[in-house]
Amino acid sequence: MSSNSIPKPWGYRWRSSRFLIVSSITIALFSETFLYGFLVPILRYMLEDRLHTDPLETQNYTTALLTIHGLFTLVSAPVIAHFVDKSPNRRTPLLIALAGCCVGTLLIATTASVWMLFVGRIIQAIAGAAAWVIGFALLVDNVAREHVGNMIGIAMSFVTAGIVGGPMVSGVLLEWIGYWGAWSVPLGVLVLDIIARLVLIDPADIPKVCPDPPTSRQPEPGESTGLLSGVVTPASHADATATATATATANATAEGFYRTILGDLRVLAGLANALMTSFIMAGFNTTLPVHLRDIFGWGSLPIGMMFFFLQLPPIILGGTMGWVRDKVGLKLPTTLGWIGSVPLLWLLGICGDERFPWANTGLRGARLFVGCILAFGVVSMLVRGAGPVQLARIMKDLQARNPQLFGANGGSSRVFSMTEMAYSLGMMLGPLFTGVLSQMIGYYYMYLILAILCLLLGVASFRYLDGEPKSETS
Repeated sequence: MSSNSIPKPWGYRWRSSRFLIVSSITIALFSETFLYGFLVPILRYMLEDRLHTDPLETQNYTTALLTIHGLFTLVSAPVIAHFVDKSPNRRTPLLIALAGCCVGTLLIATTASVWMLFVGRIIQAIAGAAAWVIGFALLVDNVAREHVGNMIGIAMSFVTAGIVGGPMVSGVLLEWIGYWGAWSVPLGVLVLDIIARLVLIDPADIPKVCPDPPTSRQPEPGESTGLLSGVVTPASHADATATATATATANATAEGFYRTILGDLRVLAGLANALMTSFIMAGFNTTLPVHLRDIFGWGSLPIGMMFFFLQLPPIILGGTMGWVRDKVGLKLPTTLGWIGSVPLLWLLGICGDERFPWANTGLRGARLFVGCILAFGVVSMLVRGAGPVQLARIMKDLQARNPQLFGANGGSSRVFSMTEMAYSLGMMLGPLFTGVLSQMIGYYYMYLILAILCLLLGVASFRYLDGEPKSETS
């Protein structure tokens, strides 16, 4: 009987199914984005009523907490990815990330000082970066190339739902059932995340069954081995050479990974898409509330509805958009999305501008703004997720040509750490640039600059993004 026969875990078939992998990863991504936005509406209450800070410092603390989250995500993502790609097991790092997320959330919820609030947010940022990088890598590694767009589209729908649902749920529950009642929801989401990650089995974690090695002849009792102990046989020499070559290849791969990837202009175009998407959305978060209050006199409810309208199309149609990308490629829809954003951003900029009386104030201007926000939500659906899909396809193409190019465990985590870094950089730079531009040159010119950037990125997308999709077998 073979001693190498390895029994599979209970429920292996359904616990390692693509459906459960996609479900578990989408729950993980939803929980991370949900927790990111959950803190924003409740933060003022925490600072002023629980920690008794000066209300004049609330805006400074809010800005600092959001910035530090992006900073630690940006710094930690490549480090996490480097070590994850060296490990053949991704389930354990996912569980460690979940533990970090739980610790960070509990620190924030029970905080008794400002410094503890910052520590909790930093832990959340690092754990969230790990979940994002490992989750997307696990998702792509278990999906064929021709279905990458669909799967990432579904995942991005849950990401967007978390971004929208976090602030909405926390604000409503704080008013209805109080502070601790509000925190019961993210804790419940974390419990669901724990269950999903414990049940999940990554097929790559199950060792392949190897044949029994040939038994070597044992020396006879009277046979001497001393004279042969120092002799190097051709077989042992070949094994040593192969081991040395594999080690050298692994070292070269580790050193040249980013040089290989970043030397491809298609990768840079994908990263630019990820950065610009988060840049614009973070800029909206910074400028829209004040802008709408000034030009239309709107309160928190109509302003919140604008953000809901902005995110609604990607939530509903994210999976469909991914399917379209799998059928027609990235180039056409992404280019149309960026080009279509140009007139919409210009129209958003003229609302409330005195040089355009027909769109300045009143019901006409408000209707124009709402219509443009809805339309921008639709066209943004064409560009969201284009960066991760582009990098995933390039990585699969490179590894199909040379399976050992990025090492024995592949380079998925490092590839998606780059998209996470680009996205986090956009989340940091978006509020900074849009806030400064709106104060220095006004909202009209700020939106005009965003429109020009979208036009340039549309040209780059048409030039460098992948066109017609192809299957892994081709």
